[in-house]
Amino acid sequence: MDNLINGIIYTFVFIFGASIGSFLNVVVYRLPAGLSLLWPPSRCPKCSHQLGKTENVPVFGWLLLRGRCRWCKTPISFRYPLVEAATAAIFMLVFWQFGFTWQTLGYWAFLSWLLALSLIDLDTMTLPNSLTQSGLVLGLVFQGAIGWQNEGLAGAANYLMKGIGGAVLGIWLLDSIAFLGTIAFGREAMGAGDGKLMATIGAWLGWKQVLVSGFLACAIGAFAGGGAIAIGLLSRRQPMPFGPFLAMGATLSVFWGETMLSTYLKLFFPLN
Repeated sequence: MDNLINGIIYTFVFIFGASIGSFLNVVVYRLPAGLSLLWPPSRCPKCSHQLGKTENVPVFGWLLLRGRCRWCKTPISFRYPLVEAATAAIFMLVFWQFGFTWQTLGYWAFLSWLLALSLIDLDTMTLPNSLTQSGLVLGLVFQGAIGWQNEGLAGAANYLMKGIGGAVLGIWLLDSIAFLGTIAFGREAMGAGDGKLMATIGAWLGWKQVLVSGFLACAIGAFAGGGAIAIGLLSRRQPMPFGPFLAMGATLSVFWGETMLSTYLKLFFPLN
């Protein structure tokens, strides 16, 4: 019986996550273009055919159409169902980790923001202020709500200060790295949006985890960038979006940041 209930719950979480992923596809495509997120309804960009109910089902709609518009046969990017499936997987992982808690709802929103920002950065090399700023505000609201739930008014104030401190440290950290990188490479090392994204991450995760996120982002970015240069995908002076790596670092911190931080402290600062 428990297995059946769990199966139903996770099925619902998958469907909900895939549906949010479908909306993220709309955000990623329309927001940089300055288009409305709500109108017109989803349609083929080539023939403007409006998608029907079955065609618009996350993941499975693409499979039913075999990756092509039913009317003009124009190929539909595989990225659409991939984003929907990835969002569903993220939602399931968050629920598995945090269960029926406010953290689950908060991290669903936070990781959705990160995924949208990462894809926009990959497409346009920009991180829209509308997403970084709204994400920062929502992160502070999340901190206050969690603090209120745990410790009442005093807890709300303490957690809110934790979020503000994380946001300030995040933007200072990225601005410092960007400044040093500009001196070292003789050109702008990072865009202004990266610092704003780091502030958003700090608002959600606090100052300790923003440090972990920044370290992981730099490590993953250096490895990926070095590998891309080595195999000829990037030239040494070709710009590379850093937002996706910041999002990866923050995502890893959501699930395993406390474990990584405590392991680091035990290894390098053991108690006597």
